[in-house]
This record gives sequence, C-alpha cells and structure tokens, in this order.
Amino acid sequence: MLQHVPFEGLGSIQGWLDAAHYSVTWTRLHRSDQLPPIDDVDLLIVLGGPMSVNDEAGYPWLRAEKRFIRDAIGSQTAVLGICLGAQLIAAATGARVYANRHREIGWFPVRRVPAAATLTRAFPDSFDAFHWHGETFDLPAGATHLARSDGCEHQAFMLGPKVVGLQFHLETTPDSARSLVDHCRDELTDGPYVQTEAAIVAADATRYDRINVLMERILRLIVQ
Repeated sequence: MLQHVPFEGLGSIQGWLDAAHYSVTWTRLHRSDQLPPIDDVDLLIVLGGPMSVNDEAGYPWLRAEKRFIRDAIGSQTAVLGICLGAQLIAAATGARVYANRHREIGWFPVRRVPAAATLTRAFPDSFDAFHWHGETFDLPAGATHLARSDGCEHQAFMLGPKVVGLQFHLETTPDSARSLVDHCRDELTDGPYVQTEAAIVAADATRYDRINVLMERILRLIVQ
C-alpha cells in the first residue's frame, strides 16, 4: 500500500485483504519509507491524500512514486488507485492532472459509461459514491472511461485488464469518513457539489455497505 497521509487508509479493503489471506505491507511516503521491489508486489493499492500530484516541490517523493507506479503497470502488476491514487496513475502514464471546475465532497451519484471492459460488470448503471477531491485528470492514452458524474467527467478508468483508477471512494467506512471530515474540514466550502459536515456523517450504514460491495467486486476482477 502506498499511503500519503496517516488519516487515509484502506477502509473496507482491509477486511477483504484479510479474508483473501494477503500479506499486507505499507509504504508510508509521508514518513519517507523506501519503496519495495516491484517483484515483491502482487497488488498495488495507491491511496488518497490532500496534496496534488503536481506538488513535487513540497513532496519530492512524488517523483519516485510516479516512477514506481509506471514500473508496476509495465510489469503487469494489478494496480488500484483511489482519488489521489487515480490521479497518480494518470500522471505516471503521461496524462494531465489539474483543478476540476468544482470541488466534489460528500455523497453524489456516479453513472456508468457503457464500455467494452470487464470492470463495467462491477458497476450498476448509477450509484451513490463518496467523494473528496478538487482535482481531475485527462484519461491516460489507451484507457477506457468507466464512470462520470455531474460534477466530474472522469470518475473512473481502466488501463488494460489490471489497472483501475477511481476518483471516488468505495472503500469508505463511517470511521474513515469521520477521519476525513476531522482532518480536512476546511475544504467544506460552498459549492454545488460540496455537502455539509452534518450531511456527510449522517449517511446510514446501508450506504457504506453498498459501496463496499462494489469495492470488493473491483478488487476481485483485477486480481483474477
């Protein structure tokens, strides 16, 4: 796992990895951990974070991380990028990452894009997802566009059979949502796609259950 801040973790993915008997290792880039050998990684999960992929001056480890992600993709390793992680996959493969027209924070619907990709089986036509982002990306060359929302055109993509970028969060649990609110409350500004703190934390358990099931489907598809 590539982690960028201590308050953004695996969420519901941890339980799926435990059930599948994965040996989980962490590279905490915010602590200057060294990246592991690519050959030691079967599944690379690149987590979220409040920084931009373009902030290399402030976070110099971003350069090495992008090279590592590019090498993982080249070695046919299964790669899942979530939010910042998806933006890092895009940047590592030569696509542009930039400010989205709107900040998107909270629970908003995502629509599946009809595509000839295996992963589309994991998505219903429309579903509510948890969002927390202010940037977006162009699709990498050769990528398949999988999902969009009213607030952000490029919500998900697949690059080959094993690489997936998700702008939204399907791994979110009540605890991880609360952690984001506690650490990034200053981002809850006015906007058409920014919910209030009260609305975010008021989501009931079934909302989390539904997105966590979708997360498991995606993981099974890219590691099969």
